Order: sequence, then structure tokens, then C-alpha cells
Amino acid sequence: MDSWEDEQAEQRSCLICGDRATGLHYGIISCEGCKGFFKRSICNKRVYRCSRDKNCEMSRKQRNRCQYCRLLKCLQMGMNRKAIREDGMPGGRNKSIGPVQISDEEIERIMSGQEFKDDANMPEHTWGNNGDSDHSSPGNGISDGNQPSPVSTLSSNRSVELNGYTAALREQYIGNAMAQHYQFLPHLFGYAAQPRSLYPQSHTLISQLVAAEELAPLGTPMLIEDGYRVTQVELFALLCRLADELLFRQISWIKKLPFFCELSIEDYTRLLSATWQELILLACLTVYSAQVLGDLANVTDKYTPSDDELQSFSEDGMEVMEKLIYLFRKFHQLKVSNEEYACMKAINFLNQDIRGLTNVTQLEQLNKRYWYVCQDYTEYKYPHQPKRFPEIMMCLPEIRCIAGKLVNIPLEQLPLLFKAVLHSCKSSLNNYRTSSSPCELFY
Repeated sequence: MDSWEDEQAEQRSCLICGDRATGLHYGIISCEGCKGFFKRSICNKRVYRCSRDKNCEMSRKQRNRCQYCRLLKCLQMGMNRKAIREDGMPGGRNKSIGPVQISDEEIERIMSGQEFKDDANMPEHTWGNNGDSDHSSPGNGISDGNQPSPVSTLSSNRSVELNGYTAALREQYIGNAMAQHYQFLPHLFGYAAQPRSLYPQSHTLISQLVAAEELAPLGTPMLIEDGYRVTQVELFALLCRLADELLFRQISWIKKLPFFCELSIEDYTRLLSATWQELILLACLTVYSAQVLGDLANVTDKYTPSDDELQSFSEDGMEVMEKLIYLFRKFHQLKVSNEEYACMKAINFLNQDIRGLTNVTQLEQLNKRYWYVCQDYTEYKYPHQPKRFPEIMMCLPEIRCIAGKLVNIPLEQLPLLFKAVLHSCKSSLNNYRTSSSPCELFY
């Protein structure tokens, strides 16, 4: 399988310049030249200038003519500067699932050198367009890592059982600070996708992933008699039952994974303990979205929050509500297939940044395997949507962000949160009320 993955990496094109890619470097598929350029630019705190209109062509032959536009494209495509080791040595500092999303304002701070001056209190250096070349690129072929995981504090007294092993649902992610201004709209990544056949290995691996899924409708009863008024306690109890069923399905899914024998039970327990909220959220946004926006939304419609509940709804709750509404609409627009969902789920689950894992190397290889498989499938299935794969991958950091913030929402506010989100999404999708403000959702 490793030789096939190496062959796939060789057939990929660098998302920066189109040259032959050598793997995942700082979060995106890129060549050795752009990997080295990005590393040198960030480590040396270089500030470039463009003598044209900051929209220079990036190709293998043209990439050295404008360092400003080359670095700008590296950042826009999702290269993660925080994955670079501070000592400048080969090897990434963090390894995770893919490109990192930063705001246009943050990109401008990097390009202008303001961030370097703020962080290191160093004088600004300006470099011309001929101050770099690919010949000084390090020859290390190892992936230099991707974006750090958002902080997720999974604190709970509940526990899950997996083949006799019990792990408390506690904080597992490495504590990396979340960006202050987390943008909703991902950058539109551009790369050339040509119609071609699906690799046979990709078809096999995707079929195995889909076969491991329980795609039947949820069995938790969600039918309410007409005229019945649902209370806060009843809606909260229903949400708990749904979470229990979804969690049980994730445990069953793990045991059916095609790579189940390649990792230890201890590692699977840690992975599930750290990602179960993300897996449940991803499932609700995709394969179970029809039930969530149908049956569950109908139940929440019969719940009327009190004035005290409305007044006490927190700012954290409002932030999570906005992000969830965005994601529901984004996934509705993308219409993620079962195959893409299965790949996204595996990639998110195989998170190397979780503390206490015993086989990080194997985990990284598995993550990379399904990253390539998902890209192969989307390029084959949707040849006229070249931006589809990066758009799908950029939904995963959003899901992690929401899962990390959900634990800060008081439990008694969850019924109101779900009512507001589902009401907004259902109304929007049915074209009933496309311009409702958050305040209108509660009344």
C-alpha cells in the first residue's frame, strides 16, 4: 500500500506552481521547491514586494520571478506556518488533517511583515524578487506537517466502552491557541483537475469505508403528536438519546474499519474519546441531515423557550449557532456523497495530535492514505468542480472548532441552541425566510 501511496503522490500536482508534488507539506500537497520556499520565507521572516499587480502567474517556470505572489499563494492555499519547527530543522512540528484557514487580514499582516515584528520584535527586512531560488531547498522528502488541531476540551464524567477498555471523555488535544477571527468562508483553492479513471486501489478502500458505515435512518423516536408542547427537559433528553445512538454507531464503525488490526485498542480508545463529538456532528451534517432537518426540527418547533432562557443565552452559544448554521448550509450546497463522508470521517478520526497515542507513525500513514483516496475520488467523480476537494477538507477544521466550543455551552442552553439552528436552516432551505436575523429565530 505504501508504494501505491508514493505513486499517487508522484502523480499529484503542486497546488502552488503545478510542479510534481512530493507529498503533504505544511498542510497541502506541494512540491519540494514550494515547501522549501515557504519554510525559508517564514523562518527568515522575509517580506517581499511585487512590482506588478500582486497577481503574478505561478508555474514551475515562473514561480521564482515573484516571491511575493508565491508566498501569497502559499498562504491562500492553506500552508500552515505554525507547522514549521522553530529550530528550522527538518520535520514538522504538528501533523493533522490538511490546510489551515486564516483571514485576509492575517495574510496581509504576514505579507507586510507586521506579524513578524509583533511576534519577535525584529526589524523588517525587504527582499527583492530575485532573492530566492529552489536550489537551496532542503532535500527532506518527509511531510512537514499540517495544521495544528484547534483546542477541544472534552470534559465529561461519561465514559465509553470499547472492547473492554474504558476511557474518560477528557481533554485530549494538544493545546494550540485558536485564531481570534475564525473565518467562515474558506479560501477558494484552485488546482487543475483533469477527467480520468479512478485508481483501482481507491475504489477498493472507499468501498471498504462505506461498508463499515451504518447508513440506516436513526432509530430514536422523534414523532410528536400535534398540539403537544415539548418542554426544555424533554428536548434535552431527546438530544441525549440521539447522541447515545450516534455514539454507539461510532463504536460499531471502528470495529468494522478496514485498518482495524493496524492500531491498538488503546489508540482507538484515545481517538474515539477525543473525536466522538466531531464524528457525531459530521454525521448530523451529512448522512443524517434529512432526519435532523426533518424529524428533529419538527420536535424543536414544538418547544418554546422562556424569557429567562432567551435572556441567559450566552455569547458562546450565539457564536456556535452562527457556525452551525453556516456549516449546515455549506454541506447542503456541497451535497457530500456517502463516499466523501466516509473519507472525511476517517481523516478526522485519524488525528495524530491527540495525546498519548502509541503508534503515531502508522496513524500518519493511514491519515495520508485516505487523504489521497478522497482527493482521487473527488477529482474523478467531479472533474468540473476542481475546488471541491479543498472546500470539503476545509469543513473539518470548522467542525473541530465547533466541537471545541460546544463544551463551553451550558447544558440547559442546548435545547435553545438546536431550536435556533434547525429553525434557521429549515426555513432557509425551504425558502421561507432567507434573511432572518438570529433574534427573530427565537420568536
